[in-house]
Amino acid sequence: MATTAQAINSLPSGLGVFTSLPDLFFIPELVFGGLVWILVASTNVYMENPQGWVMFVSVFCFVFTFLWLLLFMMGVNKNSSMWASLDVAYHALAAFFYLSASVALAYVTTVLGQINLGNEILFKYYQEDIAAVVFSYIATLLYAIHAVMSACRWKSL
Repeated sequence: MATTAQAINSLPSGLGVFTSLPDLFFIPELVFGGLVWILVASTNVYMENPQGWVMFVSVFCFVFTFLWLLLFMMGVNKNSSMWASLDVAYHALAAFFYLSASVALAYVTTVLGQINLGNEILFKYYQEDIAAVVFSYIATLLYAIHAVMSACRWKSL
């Protein structure tokens, strides 16, 4: 009986992307990255804050992860160690970007929470920022796990 699961030492292609680790993380990365994008885009900017950086990181990572997923599904990687190293490099960079955006957004959210006590409209934006921070840290964790697992796969190729 044939299986569609890929071994950890080979790069998947086609629908095998959805059955192999670390590539199984593509979908949660897209979901949580999209949630960060939506939540940050829906808040108002009341003071200088890093929401522009957070938007850049979430949009860049969302688009690039989607394109990366499509390239893997089309089989462009052809089980090459170069593609495995690019996979590690991209996911490590994305994890670093998301970590920097998460820390900056968390700091601004705590400051915003201290300033906006009592204002109901601003409290709604504060709650959205809290959700964006949580989802941003989850996206950071997903990208970091993906990078580590991709590095293990790269080492075994």
